[in-house]
Amino acid sequence: MSFFLTYVSEDSEYILKPAGYVLMILLLAAFLFGIHVISKSTVRTKKMQTKQLVFCSVAMALAMVASIIKFASLPFGGSITLFSMMFICLIGYIYGAKTGLMTGIAYGILQFISEPYIFAPLQVLMDYPLAFGALGLAGFFSNKKHGLIIGYIAGALGRYVFHVISGYIFFASYAPEGMNPFLYTAGYNATYIFPELILTVIVLCLPPVSNAIAQVKRQAVNE
Repeated sequence: MSFFLTYVSEDSEYILKPAGYVLMILLLAAFLFGIHVISKSTVRTKKMQTKQLVFCSVAMALAMVASIIKFASLPFGGSITLFSMMFICLIGYIYGAKTGLMTGIAYGILQFISEPYIFAPLQVLMDYPLAFGALGLAGFFSNKKHGLIIGYIAGALGRYVFHVISGYIFFASYAPEGMNPFLYTAGYNATYIFPELILTVIVLCLPPVSNAIAQVKRQAVNE
């Protein structure tokens, strides 16, 4: 473990070493390759495979840029961003659950590379690949009426659940004295997940936005 991480005792957390960053980059590349493999099994032409991989990569890049633009940041992690979750949910809405989940996990690894916070291996798994991977749940509603809105809500709530579980298991000690740790972590994570969720749903309901997304979906799935 020490080959990839350095333990900082005063902060009770780990810091990635260069080898750790290399490992994460390799994992990211592996999931991008996985998206390519999935596209080969779901589309018929090489042109569409390439287009799908490009759309997934662009969505991840846009989500990263949007995540940097923060309206508010919390002291122990978490922030209200410029609709960053929407871009990952959009991939699930366009290409379905498998591609959406893979893209979400890849994005979670990218988030970890960008801003790693390591308290325990299981905490990393829950706060990054699983939490952001849950955004891909939007893919299960891709063919439903108002599928993007319903899928976005499902994906954001999925991310919320993983953060709450992680917070309850690993960060209960941060709860104020006399306060139930579960209620504390549920409330803490709600303060940044729910405002962004509500704002994004409002934006998605605007006719110009919904029409633009419909056009993007047509371009993404048509040769």
